[in-house]
Amino acid sequence: MPRRPRDPGVPSSPTEYFGTELRAYREVAGLSRPQLAEKLGYTPQRIGQVESGQNGPSEDFANDCDTCFATNGTFHRIWEWMQRFGRLAVLPPGFPDFIEREREAEVMHIFETMVITGLFQTPEYACEVLKEGRGQQDAEQLVMTRMERQELLVRERPPYIVAVFDEAAIRRPIGNAEVMQEQIRRLIEVSVMHNITVQIVPTGRGAYAGLPGSFTIMEFADESGVAYVDGYLGAQLIDHVDAVRTYGIQFDLIRGAAMSADDSLGLLRAILESL
Repeated sequence: MPRRPRDPGVPSSPTEYFGTELRAYREVAGLSRPQLAEKLGYTPQRIGQVESGQNGPSEDFANDCDTCFATNGTFHRIWEWMQRFGRLAVLPPGFPDFIEREREAEVMHIFETMVITGLFQTPEYACEVLKEGRGQQDAEQLVMTRMERQELLVRERPPYIVAVFDEAAIRRPIGNAEVMQEQIRRLIEVSVMHNITVQIVPTGRGAYAGLPGSFTIMEFADESGVAYVDGYLGAQLIDHVDAVRTYGIQFDLIRGAAMSADDSLGLLRAILESL
């Protein structure tokens, strides 16, 4: 990385950091903004906007900068970092910590009352769930993060997952009929994976231990488990041993109220046929 001729100040965002690096490379190369604009094929105004952090670069812009200054991919790596940072910035409080623990979990017990859990959602279903009360860009970032999380389902050593759903979560119409059909198909696909068990608590069951709400329990190879609870003000990871044990007992009671995995699969197929 070239030595900066002057101190441009401390960048306050990834976008400003990209601009600071671009200005440093340009000045060390002895190029004015118009000269750099001509070499890159952009306007001097566009160069100024990027350098000042007013507008972020596109991926093509980052690649053009790497080519112009013969770097080893510096600008593209900063651009990738900007994308990851942008997705984390729109996540609710506490959720980034949950994502990190989720990647490490060897066993997951999931209970959902309102919607199909994010790990099993299709992009279209996730978009319908996440777009409420958010701008389009934030919703798209959240959907992308959700789809990236699903990679753990097919990694070399995926976690063992037991997911129990209230029947209302399965039947709640999210989006149009096509969105629901694809989502139920997806849920059927994951329910027959060797590392995943899906069970449903039928509506006719009445009152049962799951009425207080959804939660997830994660177990790890070399440390105590944690429970995760989501809410209006953000997510909460609970690592107190007694509290996690209580959630475990509740999960066992909820699972006892659910249909078997085979009967749950039959219900999913019946729901799909009815859509």
